[in-house]
Amino acid sequence: MKTAVVTGAAGFLGSHLTDRLLAEGYRVIGLDNFITGNPANLAHLKDDARFSFIEQDVTLPFADRIDGEVAVVFHFASPASPIDYLELPFETLKVGSYATHNSLDLAKAKGARFLVASTSECYGDPHVHPQKEDYWGNVNSIGPRSVYDEAKRYAEAVTMAYHRYHKVDTKIVRIFNTYGPRMRLRDGRVVPAFIGQALQGQPLTIFGEGTQTRSFCYVSDLIDGIYRLSQSDFHEPVNIGNPVELTIREFAERILRITGLTLPLVNQPLPTDDPKQRRPDITRAKTLLGWEPKVDLETGLKETIAYFKGRLQAENAL
Repeated sequence: MKTAVVTGAAGFLGSHLTDRLLAEGYRVIGLDNFITGNPANLAHLKDDARFSFIEQDVTLPFADRIDGEVAVVFHFASPASPIDYLELPFETLKVGSYATHNSLDLAKAKGARFLVASTSECYGDPHVHPQKEDYWGNVNSIGPRSVYDEAKRYAEAVTMAYHRYHKVDTKIVRIFNTYGPRMRLRDGRVVPAFIGQALQGQPLTIFGEGTQTRSFCYVSDLIDGIYRLSQSDFHEPVNIGNPVELTIREFAERILRITGLTLPLVNQPLPTDDPKQRRPDITRAKTLLGWEPKVDLETGLKETIAYFKGRLQAENAL
């Protein structure tokens, strides 16, 4: 049985990735310090002998805590929502730098493959649309979002350095907007924000005029693309996301239609450096991995709304 190590295993994506790896026959060692991760995301694995968990700040060296052979290291630890990385700027920078080094050092020591979770934020507020992997981006290196953007850009740079100079078998996934169960209700991203407001009968908050565009990928599709990339021989960045684009206002209206609610939309000032357009070109993923998303927005949102309904009911029962 091959072993995979997942940093950020208690997070939204890390926990779903852990499930997929177990389903593929891996033994999984998960690491997290719960700054933004949730132990409940791994609770269903407490009796699974193939899963072990280490509470660890991965910005500190941790290779000596991993025994035995390791086939692949997935570095998914990081604050990922604007609320988180604006409140945790230094933790965000450290997990993109020190923790990436530490994760790569583990892969190097074990002769393991390595995959880092990067982000569409590397493209900044793009001048090219849709965004292809060879676009270098338009990022404000000193703006409030830079702690996340530049941490991820550094993580990509050091990953390629380990590949070129230490011959580590590395992969880089650039993740576009993803949604689904296990997202935190109040993490500030648009999907949980709109769903949470709708389910609590509150106006839906739109920043700016709501004309900025996003595309939304359901979590099972994203994890499938990431797993396929981890098994590939490709080393440069690969976009994984859903290319179906809609405006934020259209997305809010879609939430209201699915929930059957009639609620007002209220406008707030647009945050600094908020991208005006965001949509992946997934030609590379299609060609190299045979991957494209399968879950349509309506189906994915219904699953996600049902999850948040359960979360809110549990909170209200306390």
